[in-house]
Amino acid sequence: MRRIITGHNADGKSVVMHDGPPARSIGEDVGGLYEIWNTESTPFTTKGFEDKADIDIELEPSKGGTKFRYFQINPTPEGVPVEILNEMAADAFDKIKASHCRVDVSKHPAMHKTDSIDYIILLKGDVTLILDEDEIDLKPFDTVVQRGTNHAWRNNGNEPALFIAILIDSEIDA
Repeated sequence: MRRIITGHNADGKSVVMHDGPPARSIGEDVGGLYEIWNTESTPFTTKGFEDKADIDIELEPSKGGTKFRYFQINPTPEGVPVEILNEMAADAFDKIKASHCRVDVSKHPAMHKTDSIDYIILLKGDVTLILDEDEIDLKPFDTVVQRGTNHAWRNNGNEPALFIAILIDSEIDA
């Protein structure tokens, strides 16, 4: 995975700041979360050479901030008891400081709800978006606008599913 991040030099001219893989990733055992860029607040500065993705990975954006990331969902191994899947999901959410996001996991172990509006594109795979009362199948290049709803993703295929997402801090009404 290659990231190209632009910026400005001391003379105000546009330059490449970073060219290479994401500085950090987490959770490759269950798929993976790869940070591309983050902003801490709005408005944000475009100055400096700091890699805004070289920070501890957290599920939600900071107050007033954004996250731009790839994430991957592996197929669910067959025959694994739901209790083990719940433990795996709890551990994965704990690692990204998001245990509080698991508000109702009765429908799926990875159900979660964030205080963000998320723009998500499925790049590769056969996936079902699971909501409290609905499920919808997605194919590559389908887009989802996730508006702070409790949800999970189920990979229906044999290969990892790859998504790109932009998360924007929001106040959720529900």
